[in-house]
Amino acid sequence: MAGMNIRLAFAIISSTCWSAFQHGYNTGVLNAPQGIISEWLQRDALTGTNLTLPADEDQRVTTVMSIAVSIYCVGGMIGGVLTGVIADRFGRKGGLLLNNILVFIAAACEGSSKVANSAELLILGRLLIGVNSGLNAGLAPLYLSEISPVSIRGSIGTVYQLVITITILLSQVLGLESVLGTPEGWPYLLAATAIPAVIQCVTLPLCPESPKYLLLNKGQELHAQRALNWLRGDVAVHGEMDEMHQEAEKNKVSKKVTLRELFGNRQLRQPLVIAIVVMLAQQLSGINAVIFFSTAIFQKVQLGTAQSQYATLGMGAMNVLMTGISLLLVEVAGRKTLLLTGFAGMFSCTVGLVIANAYTNVTWVSYLCIAIVILFVVSFAVGPGSIPWFLVTELFNQASRPSASSVAVTVNWTANFIVGLSFLPLSLALGAKVFIIFAVLQIIIILFIFFKVPETKNKTVEEITAMFRQHM
Repeated sequence: MAGMNIRLAFAIISSTCWSAFQHGYNTGVLNAPQGIISEWLQRDALTGTNLTLPADEDQRVTTVMSIAVSIYCVGGMIGGVLTGVIADRFGRKGGLLLNNILVFIAAACEGSSKVANSAELLILGRLLIGVNSGLNAGLAPLYLSEISPVSIRGSIGTVYQLVITITILLSQVLGLESVLGTPEGWPYLLAATAIPAVIQCVTLPLCPESPKYLLLNKGQELHAQRALNWLRGDVAVHGEMDEMHQEAEKNKVSKKVTLRELFGNRQLRQPLVIAIVVMLAQQLSGINAVIFFSTAIFQKVQLGTAQSQYATLGMGAMNVLMTGISLLLVEVAGRKTLLLTGFAGMFSCTVGLVIANAYTNVTWVSYLCIAIVILFVVSFAVGPGSIPWFLVTELFNQASRPSASSVAVTVNWTANFIVGLSFLPLSLALGAKVFIIFAVLQIIIILFIFFKVPETKNKTVEEITAMFRQHM
């Protein structure tokens, strides 16, 4: 990890850890206490007449819970669309700080929903925290890629996904009945998302804005050099400043790329297609079907509620461990190798899950299903979980990076929404055969990565751009 120092580590923690917290925590927070919140909806929040919901009581509760889960992804899509505008207008650091306003409003809505007996407040809070997470998913990797030394850019980029996995696990632990997963505790569980926002508001102002943003977007050379000196400590920054000057000269010719130009520019078409496909691949691999509904999946293979929750925790713990290992591997094995390895492992596990679900009446098969699901998550964590978030920022120069990140994040959240909304109806209709759909998609993804995705390890933005020009 040559190039790492205390100040850079502080900037990474202040920007990414507390931003990724919102993304991971709110992805998993409704998993464990889903039954308790459903009981509250049935007993209190949905007792009045509402002509827009189904007449059947169980269907009403299921509909509202589905909306509460999936509207988080709708918010993520909105945040993704806004990423480029916010990043260019307020900066990477400035955008992250302003984004915390949404956290405080969302926490207030979710935390007070039970007191107000309002399902609408719960849904509004989920929408707002989704917008926040969508913006974080674009802004934090942007900031990371622009403050990182080239030699450890991949490892630092992996931090975002590592924190997501840690906070998914944290949300599931806090959601246990023995902690906050109780009729009285679940509003506090949802409102706890404000705590990291407070920490970020205190720590991030102590860090500099992205040096690349200051020089290339604002033309503030002195401020950019000071920011780079702060981030690098005792290391000389003349070489990096020269590289940024060269990129700035090229940007004067090409100017900032709008969303419309991004899709119309032939030179950007290939990296844009790669960015879109890897983001689609991350979600259509089926990972969020497992994260959103892991407890329900385990219950279907004859495990009790408590056993299912603890199996979900085991899955989350392995996700954290393997994402941490991928942080070390990404600069050794490379991005493409880890993506191929991860998706190949997920394909094997998906096929195994389809076969195992055909024999759930056999006791030991239930535990085999737990092992397969955990291996599925391990395979995801090896590469598909973390690499897409920073690979997008590596494929584009400063002029096109915000717009490209905006498109990529929006695509990711849209795919997330589709999987979250369609998985339960499809699993009811097809049973375990629903995973055959994911297996087919995984094969397509593997072939695309093998033939189309380049290796970006230890390459500068200019080298990556030149590589695409050669293949035009």
